[in-house]
Amino acid sequence: MKKIGFVDYYLDEWHANHYIEWLDGVNKKLGTDYAVKYAWAEIPAPNGTTTEAWCKQRGVKACGTVEELCEKSDCVIILAPSDPDTHLRYAERVLPFGKRTYIDKTFAPDYGTARKIFALAEEHGTPFFSTSALRCANELDALVGAKALITTGGGSNLEEYVIHQIEMAVRVLGAGAKRVRAERQAGQYICRVDYGDRAAALVYDPSLPFAVTAQKRDGESVTCPIESDFFHNLLTEIVRFFEGAAPFFDVAETLEVMKIREGIIRAKGEAEEWLNL
Repeated sequence: MKKIGFVDYYLDEWHANHYIEWLDGVNKKLGTDYAVKYAWAEIPAPNGTTTEAWCKQRGVKACGTVEELCEKSDCVIILAPSDPDTHLRYAERVLPFGKRTYIDKTFAPDYGTARKIFALAEEHGTPFFSTSALRCANELDALVGAKALITTGGGSNLEEYVIHQIEMAVRVLGAGAKRVRAERQAGQYICRVDYGDRAAALVYDPSLPFAVTAQKRDGESVTCPIESDFFHNLLTEIVRFFEGAAPFFDVAETLEVMKIREGIIRAKGEAEEWLNL
């Protein structure tokens, strides 16, 4: 059995609770044998659940330190999906062990911090990747290379949840965005990403479902609600990576994603002006 260690800000959260459950299905699909065996979290969950209680309920050993977890684990998942400001601190303790590591979305709070995590991984020769699960949506496969894209999506706030739409846009349009703009109407945002020769519009409202509309190079327009099991796809890619495969995309695109996100967050505070990236 290959042992996974969870490093989290607090453990009783949606990603930790579901990733551990879904591993059985991925193991059956791939013929692998991975399980979450160790966990460490910085604080108790907001609902009061302690690391020890969460681990006891799931048959996981609670570690006293991140270092203990890294020594005992074959590979590591840094979670804290709602607290990306913790990721650099955790990466500074995890990446020196050189074990394959997945870092959950949002990768970092800003572009500068993202570059520091990349530098740490390079310094220690540690393979890692990070992505939103939405990058793994099957509906995007046939749209890669489009010249224009509209995405929709929701969530409790733009700062945390726009990452999903940005990941979809970069999956389809690639790197090279030049400028961004954010237009606000009440609690809704239309965020524009201009590449020069291609463009994306990311439409956010708390209640919107995830969907994409793409105009292909030949002029065909395609609209797809995102209905595929993208979280299962993501966990499959994580396990393949832990098995030794390369990440399923160029990890440098994560820096592109972070640059666009930082630009959008800055732009939403401006008077609907274009901001160069």
